[in-house]
Amino acid sequence: MIETLARHRWFARQAPSLRAALAAAARHRRLAAGQWVYGEGDETTGLVLILHGLLRLEASVGARHNVLVGVARAGSALGQAQRQGGGPRIVTARAGPASEVVTIADAALDHIGATVPQLWRAVSELVYVQLDASVHGLAQMLALPPRARIAARLLPFADDGVAPLTQADLAEMCGLSRKATHAHLIAIEAAGAIRRGYGAVHIRDASRLAWIAEAGGQ
Repeated sequence: MIETLARHRWFARQAPSLRAALAAAARHRRLAAGQWVYGEGDETTGLVLILHGLLRLEASVGARHNVLVGVARAGSALGQAQRQGGGPRIVTARAGPASEVVTIADAALDHIGATVPQLWRAVSELVYVQLDASVHGLAQMLALPPRARIAARLLPFADDGVAPLTQADLAEMCGLSRKATHAHLIAIEAAGAIRRGYGAVHIRDASRLAWIAEAGGQ
């Protein structure tokens, strides 16, 4: 399992003793497209490390409506530990395309923490990264004009070269109508920053996309 996890960014930053303990407790899962990893409100928590693919993060709005609030790409880690004061799961996480993840349950984290206490620092850092992403995502929603908002959501995929998101996904994540999102994507494409594809957006010029995200491109 260590070989499988070695290329994961969060895992690779940990001390050798912690990596060994995490690998021993890890459970590898292959997910079909759309398959749940966990649901909002689940009492059982723990960590999820994404090896391949992408997880959709969805939050409920009212009793019957879920909205896409973000995505987690390969190399990302999610979750929390009950021992660190966490509560139930805040969002639902499910695979976008077919994906591979590794899960480490709360009980395993408690066991590891008893012998490798630096685990709790690593988990706290992970929770901080998730909080940072949530706050800056909210700031984008509040402060950026629509076109810049869309560009900002696409920019993290620049290194991959493609964002596996539909126009409907981007509309949900940016709080826009599909019609408005479509029009803005056409404009961003005309500026040479992206190329629209079926179920995905291809990043052609990351610097141009960054400029649109900062200046709004309008």
